[in-house]
Amino acid sequence: MEPPRRPPRRPVAPAARDFARDAGTEGENRLLRARLAELAEAAARNEALLAKTQERELDLLRAGSLAELLERTIGGLREAYQLDRVTLLLNDPQHEVRHLATGENAGHEILGHVRHEDRLDAMALALGGLLQPWLGNRLPAEVVRVLRASAVGGSFAFLPLPRADRRLGVLVFESRDPARFTADLASDFLAHLGVVAAICLENAVNRARLTRTGVTDFLTGFHNRRYLNARLREELARAQRTAGAVGLLMIDVDHFKRINDSHGHLAGDVVLKEIARRIASQIRSSDTGARFGGDEFAVLLGGGRAGDLERLAGRLTASMSASPIPLGGEGSEVVTLSIGGALAEPLPGERDYRTLAERLMAEADAALYRAKSAGRDRYVIAERVVR
Repeated sequence: MEPPRRPPRRPVAPAARDFARDAGTEGENRLLRARLAELAEAAARNEALLAKTQERELDLLRAGSLAELLERTIGGLREAYQLDRVTLLLNDPQHEVRHLATGENAGHEILGHVRHEDRLDAMALALGGLLQPWLGNRLPAEVVRVLRASAVGGSFAFLPLPRADRRLGVLVFESRDPARFTADLASDFLAHLGVVAAICLENAVNRARLTRTGVTDFLTGFHNRRYLNARLREELARAQRTAGAVGLLMIDVDHFKRINDSHGHLAGDVVLKEIARRIASQIRSSDTGARFGGDEFAVLLGGGRAGDLERLAGRLTASMSASPIPLGGEGSEVVTLSIGGALAEPLPGERDYRTLAERLMAEADAALYRAKSAGRDRYVIAERVVR
């Protein structure tokens, strides 16, 4: 028995074939047009991003000071890229950048986004070495520890700031949108921005150093210990020629560590700057105020007497305790001073001014110790005149 035969296939009419072909071609054309539109949109976005990045880079390059650069880096980039937060993590264990910027009157709000970390290498290792920007929304545990509770969540972009064979720091962009920064996004523009920001930061820090190095304290704008030592020897030589005397006050901020521990180092910097300002407001133009180191200050009085030391020390203690110091949004603190003073009268024929200066400082420092031992917020003037 023969198997049943299939009925013959009916030929497709030419019009139907043409319609199917045209429909397929039209579909392909629609796909191509959609793809071209996507490419054009991506090109436009990249062109706009490139223009915005170049504009931001020029803005950073135009910064005239370190304080202005930090404002443009943190506030400017946050606004330009519509970010929720920008943080600058610095490899700066001595907090030099913060001290220099504070000396230039950088805003407390901006400095609050400048962090000095000693774990940047560990963080970079957790982000694959951070030789290029890292983008994503799932942070390794080590990175979370560095950012602590300050992260806003969402997604992040970590821009390394490379200079030669070292990393100055990392610029962190944060967005609440988890899709804003993802690993599949191109990061060439961000990498170039990081390079430009690093160059600007290095140049701004070097300019600030040149302005303040040698004779000036970074933070307060007061003279530093080196300058005080030189002026002290000059005043002793002058006092010998005129049969005069040189007075020295050594000043210590009472319980300064408590301020740092309770309010943070930024608040401590505010206190030190205000102390320098109040000291400067009480001394004569012929006197020399200096930051001796840490929370210690000194005032050199040329041609002074014991009574001059007592009167100035009294004005300084009263000026400090008279009103609290605002801590830049962190409340305020009443700060007191302990002061020790001593007087030196060079003998005729004296030539070893360095040794005489050291003895004067040691005598004033001993008087300061007695003031602190007696309860602080007071002054003690040494009875013995150094010769």
